Amino acid sequence: MILETLPVGALDANCYIAGCPKTREGFIVDPGGDADTILDALRRLELTIRYIFNTHGHVDHVGANAALHEATGASLVVHGADREALVNPHPYWAAMVGGVEPSQPDETMADGDVYEVGTLSLRVLHTPGHSPGCVCLLMDEVIFTGDTLFAGSVGRTDLPGGSIAELEASLRRLVEEVPPATRVLPGHGPATTMADEAANNPFLRNL
Repeated sequence: MILETLPVGALDANCYIAGCPKTREGFIVDPGGDADTILDALRRLELTIRYIFNTHGHVDHVGANAALHEATGASLVVHGADREALVNPHPYWAAMVGGVEPSQPDETMADGDVYEVGTLSLRVLHTPGHSPGCVCLLMDEVIFTGDTLFAGSVGRTDLPGGSIAELEASLRRLVEEVPPATRVLPGHGPATTMADEAANNPFLRNL
């Protein structure tokens, strides 16, 4: 699999570009800003983007949605519970990252949905807690966890729509369903593995 990580935007959210080396079809996860940087990477990687996935609707993960949507023609996808955050970004939070242009999702995803990109396959795990529409995208060897799970930490629950109880249930699901060797690609910070987080992350040890 082709995979590149780009920390973007005012809050250094991880934007992931992934693709199938056979078909050169690809997808983007969380284009949070710096659209030109992402487009430069797409040209260098020579990928045709089929999907733009948002793991949730917070402004630091969707800031370049509109520009990438227009430039690539890819289908913009978010969970239905966070759709409104894309269509009408909250002005207070948007101002914190320098402004966010509204974007119009082409479709909404739900738990259990599967997306095929070339020879790659992604399964949607709905993992609310950080926001109502948070999802993780699970592949054979990696999982894109957005702001649900980080290396050594988890997403905050004190923002509108957050829930400690829902986040704990989501984390428990990840521990139970995601193979330990799976590489975790979070929304901020370094990559890790499910095994490392289950053993060392204080928010997971006592689940």
